Amino acid sequence: MIKRYFRLLAAGSALAGCLASAAPALAQSDYPGKTVRIVIGTPPGDSADANARSLATHLAKLTGQPFYVDNKPGAHGIIAAEAAKNAAPDGYTVLLSTGGPMAINPSLYKKLPYDTLKSFEPIVSMSTGPLYLVVNNDLPVNNVKDLVAYAKAHPGKLSYGSGGSGTTQHLAMETLKKSMGLDMVHVPYKGSPLVLQDLIGGQIQLAFDAGASILPQIRNGKVRLIGVASDARSPNTPDMPTLIEQGVPAFRAVVWSGLFAPAGTPPAVVAKLNEMVNQALRDPAFAEQMRAQGGEPAGGSSADFRVFVAAEIARWAKAVAVSGATVD
Repeated sequence: MIKRYFRLLAAGSALAGCLASAAPALAQSDYPGKTVRIVIGTPPGDSADANARSLATHLAKLTGQPFYVDNKPGAHGIIAAEAAKNAAPDGYTVLLSTGGPMAINPSLYKKLPYDTLKSFEPIVSMSTGPLYLVVNNDLPVNNVKDLVAYAKAHPGKLSYGSGGSGTTQHLAMETLKKSMGLDMVHVPYKGSPLVLQDLIGGQIQLAFDAGASILPQIRNGKVRLIGVASDARSPNTPDMPTLIEQGVPAFRAVVWSGLFAPAGTPPAVVAKLNEMVNQALRDPAFAEQMRAQGGEPAGGSSADFRVFVAAEIARWAKAVAVSGATVD
């Protein structure tokens, strides 16, 4: 009787263990079973916020569960990233972020409260888009060759604007200066709108900027486009050669966004999120809305996105070193 009792006790313990291990798997297969929060590091109303809200709407329709956007702007995206990092790794808080916080900040800040590839699970690439090189209409240049010749003939006389020290626009121009041996002055601003205002007004002569900000100004003739910082020509400006085509070796500077989960989020949940976002990106209306903001819908696997982010971190580390930029 005693032996039989212990055999039954052991069997019961094993069954309880199996049920306990099966419970999380069952919960993951039913994901999402409640409201999901999408944290972003920008204020309501900008292009990133618009894309996040559109994504939330699509995912809510797809799953029947609420998705909402939690705006946490400030500190180059650090506030939002830290909030997402410290959330429970269960898939009910995700981070929609960009190349600045996730790829540039690791080199820009000596002390950062997160490590992009250790603190987060990359889920999926959302969008990519090139930076556009533009000049004031009064500057007598029509292409990169003209710009290089003019800058070398007038060393230290040209000034360029960016949305701040350490931004993608700033680091891209410093990389171009280094690559082509140019002497130009950096004028940092608090955001792209002020850069464009002074570029159009002639207080500065050139700038890099993303499509959402600069394409309307190009189309309205307010500034002159002279190059695109991508591997291939942009669908938005198919007649404009890339900087690589114009003789700048291996020059690439893109802006991108992607979805991340806190480290430790179950692989099954990451896979489910990846599947759902890829499905949303294939929706023509959602894709068109992203293109209207200057980016191309991306998508793909979580593994591919991790490789992409790692490459971007390495790429911008070199640019930060060239620029000497620091925030601490």
